Amino acid sequence: MHALYRSVATLMEEVAAEVVLPRYQNLAAHEIEEKAADDYVTIADKESELRLHEGLLRILPEAGVIGEEAAAADPTVLDRAGQGLNWIIDPIDGTGNFAAGRAPFGIMIGLVDNGMIQAGWILDPLSGRMCHAALGGGAFIDEERISARETGADMPIAALAVYFMTDEQRAEIGRRAAGKFTLVDIPRCAAEQYPRLILGQNDVSLFERSLPWDHAAGALLLNESGAKLARRDGSPYVVGDNKRGLLGAASPRMWDLAAKILC
Repeated sequence: MHALYRSVATLMEEVAAEVVLPRYQNLAAHEIEEKAADDYVTIADKESELRLHEGLLRILPEAGVIGEEAAAADPTVLDRAGQGLNWIIDPIDGTGNFAAGRAPFGIMIGLVDNGMIQAGWILDPLSGRMCHAALGGGAFIDEERISARETGADMPIAALAVYFMTDEQRAEIGRRAAGKFTLVDIPRCAAEQYPRLILGQNDVSLFERSLPWDHAAGALLLNESGAKLARRDGSPYVVGDNKRGLLGAASPRMWDLAAKILC
């Protein structure tokens, strides 16, 4: 698995250096499109996905490839996310930030076999930080094994992504969280939010939409680091199950506490 880790990490680093970073704060207006309300794609997303797709097929030819932009062009691509062996690509996570010329943003890759996440990589192109995990093999930042830790704050620190919820759901989450958590702004970038949960910066995160390119790598990173990500009812996150709602926390203890309050 280490050889696979290094091959994928090298590919991601090359794409970041040659495709993503040269476009950062250097996009023309016509190179940014709005796929849907507040959902952007740039020429860098498209070029990054193409390079990653080609590179991942060379690394593991027997695997399929499911990319965010390919699925945007043809939604049926997502139908096979839970079937067989597949690479999952988020060519630029946090595109809204990237398009606006601000951090954070990242590149995320997952390897999934029949819905079960086998490996995941999260690269911060600006710092070069590579978070990665393998099923049963632990979680790492660069070459150092990492164990998740809570913030230690008197009131747990929560970053709650409620923008895909209904108005009624948002109001209910706000009511439940009031006085129980210190609420902080979300980074609008799962590639940043997941590391915050293992690095002692946030204690709890809530997600409503759970598309695989946003969550496959981060889910494995959390669970392999000793933190916890699961559906709000406590069931595991299985790629391709078409369910909504994920709760992440810096420890199983914190997950149980947050679930009692928020779910």
